[in-house]
Amino acid sequence: MSTTAPTVDAERFHGRNRIASRAIRAVVSAVTATELGTAAKTVGVELVDDNGALAVTVSAPVRVASLVAIAHGRLGKAPTASVLERAGEARAIIRDRVRELTGSEIGPVNVRLTAARIEGDERVR
Repeated sequence: MSTTAPTVDAERFHGRNRIASRAIRAVVSAVTATELGTAAKTVGVELVDDNGALAVTVSAPVRVASLVAIAHGRLGKAPTASVLERAGEARAIIRDRVRELTGSEIGPVNVRLTAARIEGDERVR
């Protein structure tokens, strides 16, 4: 006795996959944290419909190297990009990675830097 799989009419069963906004927020938070060198739990995410696209606003601290630590060679060479340049680069990366990971149409991405977490500024004993 031979069984064959039933054929499916692709035209009848087309549709969309929906991703919950909570999942998209988690993806945006993780991507932002990676780009700004901070923890995902410190990233705030706001999503708004923008004529069918998703407008994204993120608020997060940014990790920056201490100038004293750089001068003493504790963190390698001085950064080549300013904090504002890094925020601009992060904005483009956030848009592209979130679109790639979620399949959502991403509109404008705004990055608000809330603080600077200075790395390598601990006291020497």
